[in-house]
Amino acid sequence: MNSAYLESFLEMLTAERGASKNTLQAYQADLYDFGSYLFQNHKEELESASKENIQAYFEWMGKEGKSARTAARRLSCLRQFYRFLVKEGNRQDDPSYLLQNPYLPQTLPKYLTELEVGLLLDACDLLEDYRRGLVAKAALEILYSSGLRISELLKLRKDQIQSDIKILRIYGKGGKERLIPVSDSAINAAIDLKKNDHYLQSIFLFPGRNPLKNLTRQGFDKILYQVALQADIDPQRVSPHVLRHSFATHLLAHGADLRSLQMMLGHEDISTTQIYTHVQTEHLQKTVLNHHPLSCEIKKKCD
Repeated sequence: MNSAYLESFLEMLTAERGASKNTLQAYQADLYDFGSYLFQNHKEELESASKENIQAYFEWMGKEGKSARTAARRLSCLRQFYRFLVKEGNRQDDPSYLLQNPYLPQTLPKYLTELEVGLLLDACDLLEDYRRGLVAKAALEILYSSGLRISELLKLRKDQIQSDIKILRIYGKGGKERLIPVSDSAINAAIDLKKNDHYLQSIFLFPGRNPLKNLTRQGFDKILYQVALQADIDPQRVSPHVLRHSFATHLLAHGADLRSLQMMLGHEDISTTQIYTHVQTEHLQKTVLNHHPLSCEIKKKCD
């Protein structure tokens, strides 16, 4: 594998698209996986792969039990890599051009009820470790109030939180800026955390053990696990992404329009946001089935 091509590709993702460290690592891992397969099975280099090589790779992944979602992600990675090579003049053709996307069954986002979110917020006040409770309360209030991605939450700086400004300026995927209104309770919880700050030298609202760095995703997951247990909710049902889904689902249920929701979530394509309308449709169907008199009569007869 010519590492120079790979390094140039990753540099482009950083410079032109503002790709995060996690995104770069994922692309690198996917390309290394395909490159290793190519060399071991076809004695080909990554930059010279053919359409047939790529097809054989995806057939091999299927036999290895890789999911359709993994296959779709890797195909997207390969497409971007070969388009880059063509654009830079390092290939004449794109071997991934005519390949079809794997079929991905649409799964509806998992979310918590409004009552369950309330229980989680109340549970933050009951944690034995007082400061951990403050961290949990501020984080959950902000997540549920704004729909931030976990990476965006953990990178929040102290100076982004002001009592008289209830808007967060967020730089999301690709470094794109968006302004998100947040609730009074979220701002107040964040200010309470700042008042009890043990890491004055840190710029982060949620500092890690090393105050010069923010709290890690793994560190936050441990806190969230404790909160879920305290709230008597299965920890497997609670994650930062589930809270993001809950924010979107509840906002839509209370009359928010899709365009506003798209802006707050930072979705490039509104079709990504539209999946929450399917969640609402499913909820309405269950409501009718459970409460409509004819449905109730049918249930009684079946019982």
